[in-house]
Amino acid sequence: MGRYRLLDLVIDLDRQSVERGGVRLDVSGLSFRLLTCLVEQGDRVVTFDELIAAVWAPAVVNEETITQRVRLLRQALGDDARAPRYIRTVRSRGYQLGAHAVPDLAEHGTRRFTLWPALTAVGVLAAAAFGASFLAREQKPVPSAEQQILDRARWYARMGQRDNNERALALYDRALHEAPDDVDALSGASRTRAARTCLYNGSIDDARDALRIAGRAVAVGPDNARAWAALGYARDCLGDIGGAIAAYEGAVRLDPDDDATRSSAAYLYQEQGRLADALHANLDMRGDPSRVRYRDVQLAREYELLGYATQAGQRYKQVFELAPDNVFGNIGWPAYLFAHGRFDEARVAIAEARRRDTARPELPILEGELALRRGDRPAATNAFAEAHALRPEASLPETLALLHAAQPITGEALQQRIASIRKALASDPWPASRFELVWLLQASGDHRGAIAALDDAVAMGWRDAGYLRASPLFAPIAADPGFQDVIDSIERRTRAERERVLGAKWCPADLPCERESRAGAFVQDTVP
Repeated sequence: MGRYRLLDLVIDLDRQSVERGGVRLDVSGLSFRLLTCLVEQGDRVVTFDELIAAVWAPAVVNEETITQRVRLLRQALGDDARAPRYIRTVRSRGYQLGAHAVPDLAEHGTRRFTLWPALTAVGVLAAAAFGASFLAREQKPVPSAEQQILDRARWYARMGQRDNNERALALYDRALHEAPDDVDALSGASRTRAARTCLYNGSIDDARDALRIAGRAVAVGPDNARAWAALGYARDCLGDIGGAIAAYEGAVRLDPDDDATRSSAAYLYQEQGRLADALHANLDMRGDPSRVRYRDVQLAREYELLGYATQAGQRYKQVFELAPDNVFGNIGWPAYLFAHGRFDEARVAIAEARRRDTARPELPILEGELALRRGDRPAATNAFAEAHALRPEASLPETLALLHAAQPITGEALQQRIASIRKALASDPWPASRFELVWLLQASGDHRGAIAALDDAVAMGWRDAGYLRASPLFAPIAADPGFQDVIDSIERRTRAERERVLGAKWCPADLPCERESRAGAFVQDTVP
């Protein structure tokens, strides 16, 4: 820390002030932090990633946010982007100072004359050390063009937005064109393709391509954690829970610090009904948990399923309010409100999430369920049709659209649909996929079969009793004693998971734990 001179500016890092000719400039907050980061790096180019980590972390921002903040800082300094004096743009890389920022030893009046004579042997050594560190920084090797491409691709991929995902994919493909066997490029190309399917309503063919590329990455780099994580994500997007978990766990064994992959495995444990394992994995972060993009939503879901509704609601709401670009936060909060009977609030939250361009079928499906609850069948018809249009290759939205169309599916067409879904479910490990069969069997009048299908979903891991109670999609069987038996089964299984959590050494502090120790390790306890 200290004072620096940058041309005619005096920058006091301790006092957080910038002056020109003795006049203080209006530079504060994020603008001052940005300037501090640039000053501390000398005249080195500071990348977008470094600026995000130093100035904005733990918040997740994009390049446009940085650009706007640099514009505000330039305005405060009186700098001209077309002929910059203080801050220079380095295209596609980041920013750097337009001149050397040198330590200012003339802080106040005669202090100049009391400090300079102190440059005795100690002062000379200190100056030499400063010079050596400066030269070492100057001599730091510049990343190769290929490495710069990969670094930039990773930066775009982390933004979690459709356009940035496409930019990352283009860069990864460019890197593969130059080096077809580069494991990092293969892994990145696989993940961004799979994200098209998982996050952005792309074709299932994208996930299949991702699986092929990830297989190549693992073949080239069998000991590379990123390759195994990419393989897990591709399998995850294709619905292969067992295969995805095996690959994710393999990645964590190779790199125990890979928190993002640990959290991905946690999500699948949750889907299997392994709530204690899921919560443990998401709590056992080795780095900064805030940098694991969807972890907070998963924690909220795990708290909810374990029966801690208050803690879950607080987490859902915080993500929804603070991270408007979090796709699953935009789904999780309205779904939580719906499952807990707060239907008016759910409608408001859905409307807000829709304004954020969350183009996923879960939101119109929720809208359709809300419409059914208030008896507005035309609105439900439109909502389910929209969900199907958003993901035309997905079977569940299509079934809802068929069952709630102006002319619902009946007769032989209904029986053929039931047979087709039964066949597909034989190889489908996702518990919620059984709902499709439940709804079709209800429509055919086979309530006993519908309850059996619902019981199968619970046996496979479904644990959200609140949703089953709240959703009008199960109204035809809700009064059947078998339906209550399903609810009771969920509550028994959930109680067992809750007891595991409360008795564990790693039990979180906001729960009524039986032990105070927070020891325990995900890799030892969960990963073979």
